[in-house]
Amino acid sequence: MESLKIEDFLDYNYLSELNISPDGKYVSFLQHRADYDKNNYSSNIYILNRESEEYCKLTELSDKNQYMWIDEKSIVFSSNKDRELQLRSDEGESWSCYQIIDLESKKVEEYMRIPLEVTSIKNIDGEKFILTAQYDNYGVELNGAVGDERIKKLEKIRESKNYEIIDEIPFWGNGKGFTNKKRNRLYMYNRLSGEIYPISDRISNVNYYSYRDGKIVYTVNRFTNKQEQREGIYSFDISTKSEELLLAGEEFRVNFVEFFNDGIICGLNDTKDYGLNQNPKFYTIKDGELKLFKENDSSLSNSVGSDCRYGNNRNFRENSGELYYITTILHSSVLRSLDEMGVERTISSADGSVDGFILADKEIYFIGMKGLRLQEIYSIKNGVEKRVTDFNEKIYENKELSRPEKLSVVSNGVEIEGWVIKPTNYEEGKMYPAILDIHGGPKTVYGDIFYHEMQVWANLGYFVFFCNPHGGDGRGNEFADIRGKYGTIDYEDLMNFTDKVTNSYPIIERKIGVTGGSYGGYMTNWIIGHTNRFACAVSQRSISNWFSKFGTTDIGYYFNVDQNMSSPWKNPEKLWWHSPLKYANRVVTPTLFIHSEEDYRCWLAEGLQMFTAIKYHGVQARLCMFKGENHELSRSGKPKNRVKRLQEITKWFEEFLK
Repeated sequence: MESLKIEDFLDYNYLSELNISPDGKYVSFLQHRADYDKNNYSSNIYILNRESEEYCKLTELSDKNQYMWIDEKSIVFSSNKDRELQLRSDEGESWSCYQIIDLESKKVEEYMRIPLEVTSIKNIDGEKFILTAQYDNYGVELNGAVGDERIKKLEKIRESKNYEIIDEIPFWGNGKGFTNKKRNRLYMYNRLSGEIYPISDRISNVNYYSYRDGKIVYTVNRFTNKQEQREGIYSFDISTKSEELLLAGEEFRVNFVEFFNDGIICGLNDTKDYGLNQNPKFYTIKDGELKLFKENDSSLSNSVGSDCRYGNNRNFRENSGELYYITTILHSSVLRSLDEMGVERTISSADGSVDGFILADKEIYFIGMKGLRLQEIYSIKNGVEKRVTDFNEKIYENKELSRPEKLSVVSNGVEIEGWVIKPTNYEEGKMYPAILDIHGGPKTVYGDIFYHEMQVWANLGYFVFFCNPHGGDGRGNEFADIRGKYGTIDYEDLMNFTDKVTNSYPIIERKIGVTGGSYGGYMTNWIIGHTNRFACAVSQRSISNWFSKFGTTDIGYYFNVDQNMSSPWKNPEKLWWHSPLKYANRVVTPTLFIHSEEDYRCWLAEGLQMFTAIKYHGVQARLCMFKGENHELSRSGKPKNRVKRLQEITKWFEEFLK
């Protein structure tokens, strides 16, 4: 067996975007892999023959990673092979190009060009398509411009690169850059006539849509000055091009909306009892009437953390009068169904994570992580779960891995779930250093699935331990609600769990490190200002000052207020009390800060402030800033930067813990 190394994630295969052919014979999906030399990710379409269970690569994809079935033997995918069109796009024109591939001959040819920056697309009948595309209210429409008009517009585009206009909040978004007056707009597109028909208006974002029998149902967030965390629901009749308001965008956060029997079903959160993180309830809308269909106290998503995923997956699908969805229960995510009588069934086994799924007759396929296996595709038929791919089997069979051992502690009156990963070279009686790893969110969970960085550290001779403190997902609204309590009960949970680990494993040296990202970075900053028990710390994409985060990040103006139950003008003392920066003068722990220059979720200023503060007070500190990266550095950052990030963190631990 070989030791697992930092660079080994370059050999991992990541899976996403399950779909099924119109005749039901094939399951299609995307396979992604890091390319260190090109410093990006390659993406390929694969098809799986359901009868033989054989699968093969079909074709490569462009960066947009969009594909769809057109008929039983043809797939359309995003790809631009036209050099001239690429040059026009570089100048500022908006184009999305698609190729079509025949499954039998493997022949590829151009299928269509859409003069929009398409963000998602769905086939209706090979002629008509539903799509979303970016619309810039302040942008310059260069498509079709010629002569003097084009020269003037090109000059205006060049000038606009020297400044940004900001007149609304949020003004930027993590992974999106500046978003001021830019919207994700819904369109109908006719491939034969070239007609583009805008369905949603110019100031609305469409975040979710679904299609059935000539109708589209979709969510709308309309704003001009400040984006509120509320959405409306509309339906659109394709034949008559008529729009109908189903739910005004004033009361609810809309989690999803799908057709359901002869009406629609949606997940709505009124935020009244537990704030923004409140779990949605199931509602139906029929004949213009909104009704509560089913109470719910679990999240409607997969929140089980891992640094070994890439790409997007759907959480909801409707089939034959049943809604299928992914939910997180304790430390696992599972697939459930909900029928027209309100009866729920858990379909997948309650271990690991379900990352995406597709329905195929009486069979279900899902992308999952089970035990220490990386992502593979599994099938469920007649209640039997079966793995049908082996993309990552060599990693599982050939690399030294350490299975997490369950360890719980009672804290604040509740049993807190946690795990300990022993060093792969573990010997009885030998002393080892250890690392406490804290998850983000806070409304996410750790489970016992594969986590690359933890397994790397176990291979380097560290104990790694982690738990799910108050504020996490999987245990209902009350457990997840830490509004106004950041740094209190969650801090106590983490310290109580640390005590439990050191008492249960006395061979752990007193040299313990702590790390975490996002909310985990916040807690790392908080911990070093409230205890000196850790020999070193690594704070990643962190929060240090609730005041500055309020005014500089894409979610700060509403997330901070909700989670702290205060604002810079309402009880500012409380906002400062919960800011780790307040306690920076107490810090003695050597700390490494990892931050990305374009992280607009937890902006660079958060790391810089905490770094400056503890440096000012004479504490050993280092900050590593990654250019061109955002909040997702550890999960989908450029491969070279992901390697460098983990090298920096590991080097810090090696210096202070060994």
